[in-house]
Amino acid sequence: MFNFFANIFGYVLNIIYNVVNNYGVAIIIFTILLKLIMLPISIKQQKTMKKTAKIQVKVKEIQEKYSNDQVRQSQEMMDLYKRENMSPFSGCLSSIVQFIIILSVFYLVSKPLTYMKQVDKDLLNTYTKEITEQEGSRATYTEIAIIKEKGQIDDKVNINMNFLGLDLSDIPYKNYANWKVYVIPVLYIFTSIISTKITMKMTQKDKKKDEIIVEKDNEKTEKDQDAMEEMNKQMAIMMPIMAVSIALIAPLGLALYWFISNLLMICERLIINKVVKEEEEV
Repeated sequence: MFNFFANIFGYVLNIIYNVVNNYGVAIIIFTILLKLIMLPISIKQQKTMKKTAKIQVKVKEIQEKYSNDQVRQSQEMMDLYKRENMSPFSGCLSSIVQFIIILSVFYLVSKPLTYMKQVDKDLLNTYTKEITEQEGSRATYTEIAIIKEKGQIDDKVNINMNFLGLDLSDIPYKNYANWKVYVIPVLYIFTSIISTKITMKMTQKDKKKDEIIVEKDNEKTEKDQDAMEEMNKQMAIMMPIMAVSIALIAPLGLALYWFISNLLMICERLIINKVVKEEEEV
């Protein structure tokens, strides 16, 4: 499945690359196009996220009230979703689609010779064997290494990776002495943190708006809030660590895609949130 979509995305990316003749510019244009295509799904997902956050208090009340009657609990939950004009699985489909796209694009950007340039497999295998013998255990992202090592002598595996003075085939941990390799990863990490904080802030804000706390349930609700806050704090700590770990071992071309994707996601969430908020107030 991922190979199928990676091939389709690779075909589109190759068309863009042939026009602009620059991998970095092609990645940016491709990412923008992909975001535009995914916009209806993103709008639906954000609306579902806001609705889900708002009814969590009611969901907990039903779970507590009918904790010993699973049949009645299920029926009450279905009635709640029906009243709110929601499906309990409404967020699943969009999440699955986005997951497929994320992995497919990862395949594409990490293996541009396979999915974008459609290079002959025998030639790729020959060059891969050479790279593996040269680098041994350090041989990661072999197709990026092939472009870097063989691109100048073989046009079949040549992709213009120069972007604003950066070589998008570079990997930070292999070029740690060159400060330039940290520019895009730092931007990616920064936007990852902002994106996470915006998502958590929106979710918490929506929950607070819809919270109706009954006096006898005050203590339990406070405990639930404390647990949620603790989980959010852990996410706020883990996300930067994960982002740093990923950014240091990924080629700059891949980091560029993640950075642009994060940047567009931040703009997208802020704009959609404002539009949805205005629709709710009408």
